[in-house]
Amino acid sequence: MSQNKIESILNETRRFEPPERFVSNSQLTIQSLARLKQKALDDYEKFWADLAHQEIHWFTPFTEILDESQAPNYTWFADGKLNASYNCLDVNVNKNPGKIAIIFEGENGDVRTLTYADLLIEVCRLSNGLLSLGVKPLDRVIIYMPMVPEAIIAMQACARIGAVHSVVFGGFSAKAMRDRIEDAEASLVITADGGYRGGQVIPLKESTDKALQENCASVKHVVVLRRTKHKIPMRQDRDIWWHELVDGQNETCEATPVSSEHPLFILYTSGSTGKPKGIQHSTAGYLLGAKLTNKWVFDLAQDDIFWCTADVGWITGHSYVAYGPLAAGTTIMIYEGAPTYPDGGRFWEICQRHKISIFYTAPTAIRALMRLGDALPNKYDLSRLRLLGTVGEPINPEAWMWYHKTIGKEKCPIVDTWWQTETGAIMISPIPGVTTTKPGSCTQPLPGIMMDIVDEEGLPITDPGQGGYLVVTKPWPSMLRTIWGDNQRYLDTYWERFGQQYYVAGDSANRDADGYFWIMGRIDDVLNVSGHRLGTMEVESALVAHPDVAEAAVVGKPHEIKGEGIFAYVVPKGTRPEGKHAEEMTANLRDWVAEQLGPIAKPDEIRFTDNLPKTRSGKIMRRLLRSLAKGEEITQDTSTLEDESILDQLRGDS
Repeated sequence: MSQNKIESILNETRRFEPPERFVSNSQLTIQSLARLKQKALDDYEKFWADLAHQEIHWFTPFTEILDESQAPNYTWFADGKLNASYNCLDVNVNKNPGKIAIIFEGENGDVRTLTYADLLIEVCRLSNGLLSLGVKPLDRVIIYMPMVPEAIIAMQACARIGAVHSVVFGGFSAKAMRDRIEDAEASLVITADGGYRGGQVIPLKESTDKALQENCASVKHVVVLRRTKHKIPMRQDRDIWWHELVDGQNETCEATPVSSEHPLFILYTSGSTGKPKGIQHSTAGYLLGAKLTNKWVFDLAQDDIFWCTADVGWITGHSYVAYGPLAAGTTIMIYEGAPTYPDGGRFWEICQRHKISIFYTAPTAIRALMRLGDALPNKYDLSRLRLLGTVGEPINPEAWMWYHKTIGKEKCPIVDTWWQTETGAIMISPIPGVTTTKPGSCTQPLPGIMMDIVDEEGLPITDPGQGGYLVVTKPWPSMLRTIWGDNQRYLDTYWERFGQQYYVAGDSANRDADGYFWIMGRIDDVLNVSGHRLGTMEVESALVAHPDVAEAAVVGKPHEIKGEGIFAYVVPKGTRPEGKHAEEMTANLRDWVAEQLGPIAKPDEIRFTDNLPKTRSGKIMRRLLRSLAKGEEITQDTSTLEDESILDQLRGDS
């Protein structure tokens, strides 16, 4: 972000009041929301302490609330003991063991349901299996699974015995997985023979084997779920089938009490430097944030069937599939497969068949489904839907309106949520029974979440519509605790910009005259592709690793479906390719990046150039590249460029 003021050019005046039928039955009212916000202002620590006592089952209740002595390495409820799995499963089994916890549908049409009692048994059997393999508290376990109930069972089993899980998205490549195994020093991997997506089998075990070929000496066992039943190699001294591991295991397993600050999981996210960041979340603070936001934002009722379409490989799948809804005693829907397989009506068919009442998905998916027209969703009975949500990136107003009219039939509130892997839970969102919504705005921070927008000097911006840095001004329970194995990077990445005064989110935002927040984009170079945050440096590193590439720079470019596409400028070794040779090299490099990082990181466009636009000090002018990728006229000063003649190549004119 430049020193100049950032002005909002969006002029959105449409407003939507919560539907009357929703307001009359909502969990939070105007009055109760106001009380919560006031309580947080009056006594911040007591506000969170009271909620922690109310919402969490403690084996040992805490007496300490917030410890700021090592700020910004904050701790919450530090002397308390609990177990996340116990809170999600045992608590609900004690209340209503027969309630359905999970409804599952596979891409091929197979359907399973698990009650809370069923889920607890399966979690206990796997927990005992992991214990039999020597897994101990604080051991790291990599989970690389398709979106099946066993993925959630694996996460809950790790939590139950105090192991620290790190879920790796099933679309990531073997190399990306290996990097995460090595960084976490994982002792065990849980995977499957494969998964289904788009009519294809995703070879998860094959990728696992490939990841473990080099180094990864820390991994002692690989547990393999038989999902697709296609033939795979099994290494006798290392690999064990899931069903063989759990066969004969005791159906009870006492939950291990862990401290509030015990790491529940590590989740890797891409940053602006090459190495992925292992975001470390605590047990108590994270669980509190996940449970509360499920209740507040989604207005959960006993008969709701909640479908968050996110994979558990991302933070949304952690907080709004695997932990938060279960802690709140909700029935969740999970689906393994592509949203448009065998056709674009699949999501709406699932909503109809399983009577989905709350639907939470990414703007990317909404835009893709919108392109298919209204006729498809109109074929299905979506009358059970009462609340819609959006996550992963700001939603453009046109997509918001289509979602509102075509899917919600103008009767469902839309909660446009802003949060991050690092925040653990939703930070800014409408409260569906209270908030007047505006298409494209995430509206206002939740109770107890203290946020602001500041200028380059860290001073609050008060002028409506003026953009600045989005920051959090007070610690909150579900915040990340550190970056695994690299606390200095945690300090540098999130706190250094304003002298550890604020948590810096990395996004720019503005606030309108009503105090509503509008997210304007990222300040750093992190790309947001289909709601997934990918670091440019990771893609650049993968390109440069190719033997024919000397240098590369990657920027984002608006994409109709993905939100943001990946545009790569590549300096080849030797002669710059042209014509058919350029086409072949482009295809080769796109496949190469997919192999290195996974298909999600594949560049949408590659432009070959003899050089990159560098200042004489050697700094790449990335803002210039972003403008060129968008086809914008260059208005910024280029006098500092080492070689101005390169601009024509960068434009694609020569």
